[in-house]
Amino acid sequence: MKAFSMSKTIKLALSSDEVEILVDALEADQESYVEAIKEARGNNNRADVATFTEAAERIKALMEKLRALVD
Repeated sequence: MKAFSMSKTIKLALSSDEVEILVDALEADQESYVEAIKEARGNNNRADVATFTEAAERIKALMEKLRALVD
């Protein structure tokens, strides 16, 4: 998995519908990471658990940020 970096801020204009589409897609992506975490735990693979947990947490933070824009 590629390491995350917060190198620059990008300004982007989106409609509320487009934001909802992104949130829906992120939810599906997050669900796959949650399942991967469960599988990694079952295999006692701590490195993967940490990696997938970080990814899921970052996705959650982004979803919350996007939801705050349309609420």
